[in-house]
Amino acid sequence: MAKKILVIEDEKDIRETIVYVLEEQGYEVTSSEDAKILKSLNTLKPDLILLDNWLTEWKSDVNGQQISKELKSNPATSHIPIVMISAVSNIQEIAEAGNADDYLKKPFDLNDILNMVRKFTA
Repeated sequence: MAKKILVIEDEKDIRETIVYVLEEQGYEVTSSEDAKILKSLNTLKPDLILLDNWLTEWKSDVNGQQISKELKSNPATSHIPIVMISAVSNIQEIAEAGNADDYLKKPFDLNDILNMVRKFTA
């Protein structure tokens, strides 16, 4: 049974590239440009969430760090690994503050994505 990956990334080209690479490796991928898809977590049941830190829909109200922190503090979703993705220089600190399981700094190599996904879905 294929592992399920949820990709939340507002940059279309990056999102589509990640989806393509993961699907080519046999993962079942659901993607969204915004965090509204999180309302469907009970149905999706992802094995991993790849979460962009800066989602333009949220402006300054909420970001990936806050979303990660909320998911990790909820007993129903705290078990789902979250990998934060961002081009900001302090993504490690942002990921740690959001209780994310790991992080990837943009720009990243596609092998970095694959290795990160394998790390949490093996």
